[in-house]
Amino acid sequence: MKKLLYLFAIVGITALTGCEGDPGPQGPPGQDGEEAYVYETPPVDFTASGDFGVFYDFPITFLESDHVLVYRLSGVLPDGTDVWKPLPESYYFDDGTLDFMYSFDHTRYDVNIVMDGFDLGGINANFRLDQVFRIVVIPGQFAKSSAKVDLNDYKAVIKAYSIDESKIVTLQPKVKS
Repeated sequence: MKKLLYLFAIVGITALTGCEGDPGPQGPPGQDGEEAYVYETPPVDFTASGDFGVFYDFPITFLESDHVLVYRLSGVLPDGTDVWKPLPESYYFDDGTLDFMYSFDHTRYDVNIVMDGFDLGGINANFRLDQVFRIVVIPGQFAKSSAKVDLNDYKAVIKAYSIDESKIVTLQPKVKS
């Protein structure tokens, strides 16, 4: 009797594993994988009251392996093209009176953009006021698997990582408490 039960069980399992139904409908197209993000700051004023720095929280948490790049809008060409310079960015004046730099630090949660130097209050307002920055976050996998990209060239980064500039998110500064 037990042998007959085992025989029916084996036949049943074999019959059920061979069943196929009609294929279902095609699912919606998904993303090809991780994507890079670009954030822009509203115009920033570097002042003594703000410790010549500004702090932003990212809207999402990134991985430790992701790369954060920061660019400063240094001008606009006659044809309307923005000129973005990578940070850190240093300035030295020929007369030796001033030298300063823009720099940044970041975690997976936030980014802090600062001016460093001596007598920052004496620096021309063109360098301190109404500064706009773009923050690009590139997944670590991209950097390992893609061809060499000139990270100093904002346009090359945007092109290499297929970033849609119409989807740039504006970050609001975190108010110091």
